Amino acid sequence: MDNRVPPRAAGPGPRRRDRHGRGMRGPIAPPQVPLAASRAEAFADLVQDSVDRLERRWPQLADIDFLVLEVPRLDGPGQVWSDEAVPLGGTLAAQDGRRARVVIYRRPVEIRTKGRDERAALVHEIVVEQVAELLGLTPETVDPRYGED
Repeated sequence: MDNRVPPRAAGPGPRRRDRHGRGMRGPIAPPQVPLAASRAEAFADLVQDSVDRLERRWPQLADIDFLVLEVPRLDGPGQVWSDEAVPLGGTLAAQDGRRARVVIYRRPVEIRTKGRDERAALVHEIVVEQVAELLGLTPETVDPRYGED
């Protein structure tokens, strides 16, 4: 009598059970808990919190788009990084019917910070600096608490 089990056909679908027969495990935390948010979502929330703080004082910020990109990119095929530091943010002035934009680069900011509080402070500092550049003001004018620890 042959008791061998034929090999399972490797199909395109996911495995339904682990090798101990316990099945797929559920999520670690429910979706409404901050643990369930990805790093990119948590970073975007930090940027939005900073923008909300500034919009109370500067309502014209509603006409500016705030974007989060992973990393800054080089615009030309032959360009290389210079010896300068990697930018943490940037601005694009309004043109051709497009709204002004403030861009925050997530990965360079995450690399320079250790915890959530430090990251939130750096994100706010970058947003203030970029808004000040876009509006032609000093960062201290945009946020009187700029530079305070």
